[in-house]
Amino acid sequence: MILPNWPIQHRVSALSTTRLGGYSNEPFDSFNLGYHVGDEITAVDSNHQRLLEYLPRPAQWLEQIHSAKVITVTSRTTATVWPQADALYTRVAQQPLAIMTADCLPILLANEQGTEVAAIHGGWRPLVQGIVANTLSLFDSPAEQLYAWLGPAIGPLTFEVGSEVKTQFCEQNDAHSSDFSAQGDGKYLADIYGIARKQLACSGVARIFGGQFCTVSQRELFFSYRRDGQTGRMASLIWRN
Repeated sequence: MILPNWPIQHRVSALSTTRLGGYSNEPFDSFNLGYHVGDEITAVDSNHQRLLEYLPRPAQWLEQIHSAKVITVTSRTTATVWPQADALYTRVAQQPLAIMTADCLPILLANEQGTEVAAIHGGWRPLVQGIVANTLSLFDSPAEQLYAWLGPAIGPLTFEVGSEVKTQFCEQNDAHSSDFSAQGDGKYLADIYGIARKQLACSGVARIFGGQFCTVSQRELFFSYRRDGQTGRMASLIWRN
């Protein structure tokens, strides 16, 4: 497990899983939490049971669709069907919110009082569609009282995209041009951490932590769809204490 390095641990609990410590076999070895990737269901079930040992109760999960849709969780979940969206927000105490990734950026948010939390699936499509602003709009606390943590994602030296991706972000904000490095043939290296930091900062969030991982290059720790194609999924979770 990776724990956020932010100063609100006594009010909010949060973690990101790695690929280590589970029951799945190659190429999903070993702590795969994704049911949709072709892994043995019994192994994924066992991995979810192991994760539950670290949680106060079962998490709210999503069927992630690379959208800007945010769901507000208003009660402790008992649902077995995962809703379609790419972010979760709640004020319910001890209700974990879960985001699944294998290169996309997990963004965890909390206010300094620990009474509001959110989890965002920060793929480039949700980010360019405005999922950060959509999620922040649900907080009662002002942005200057919020903390953000950027979990394990594809690093700026390995995330190659086409010019159309750069164009969409730069049309949103010219400042995003510095988040792209030209590689020739219309290709760019994109800094998804830098993109998220700018979007958070533009919304008034200044206390931003994390963002030092690379799921592609740190093979021993992380699953990476970009690197391996068929692979498992990690999870990032947050809940009010």
